[in-house]
Amino acid sequence: MKKILSCLAVLVMGAGILTGCVNNGTSSDTFVVGMECNYAPWNWTQSVASDTAVAIDGGQYCDGYDVQVARQLAESMGKELVIKKTSWDGLILALQAGEIDAIIAGMSPTAERKEEIDFSDPYFLGSFGMMVQADGPYKDATSVKDFSGARVTAQMGTFHVELMDQLTGASLQAPMKDFPTMTVALQAGEIDAYVAEESTGKTIPKTNPDLKYVPIADFVVDESMAAVSVGIKKGNTELLNQVNEALSKITTEQRSQLMDAAIDRQSQGE
Repeated sequence: MKKILSCLAVLVMGAGILTGCVNNGTSSDTFVVGMECNYAPWNWTQSVASDTAVAIDGGQYCDGYDVQVARQLAESMGKELVIKKTSWDGLILALQAGEIDAIIAGMSPTAERKEEIDFSDPYFLGSFGMMVQADGPYKDATSVKDFSGARVTAQMGTFHVELMDQLTGASLQAPMKDFPTMTVALQAGEIDAYVAEESTGKTIPKTNPDLKYVPIADFVVDESMAAVSVGIKKGNTELLNQVNEALSKITTEQRSQLMDAAIDRQSQGE
């Protein structure tokens, strides 16, 4: 009854538009997941329907590795998946406000984020490198020592910004909003390189052949950086336990297959 009255209150205060009321427990028949839908191959927006994409607002669809993981979790929990497209810097706020049930967006469980939200067991472990121009001076880089004088950046609000500090002698630029913004800046010659996770780095050149991903073997990355986990509102242990149980049913091989398939689909422009 309390939940019903709460939702009615939101309905009245919102001029007749129901904007919230995501369940903090597990009784709801929907699983509302927040993601950027702008971070391929993890998640991206497309204009056409497909067997793997999920409809989002504005008559568009979201697909990607995160979407496939979310679909499997929702199915395992017996819920209907709802994807809510949310800007990166708004994801944790949306979770805390109860606008979404979970964050599945290529997010790493860093110590800072753990102070704000809870995290599931990892559903992916990544490695890192740099995006550079395919015919530029850093195309053969392999070490953090190879970027002396390079203008480098990373996505704001991510630990990638910390990795920039490991690039010996690099000219650290202000972090940028998202990967599309950094890609355009790199192509325009405004920067020389930006930090990327390997799966994303391998995806970008498929649609931007003038760019190249170079793995950096000596980046120092701890497990909280390499791991990718589901974000859950603090204290919602019931949902957290359900998510972890559902994740345990997805094998390592299946996870790799889902990522490989996402990279292939995105490169084909689906």
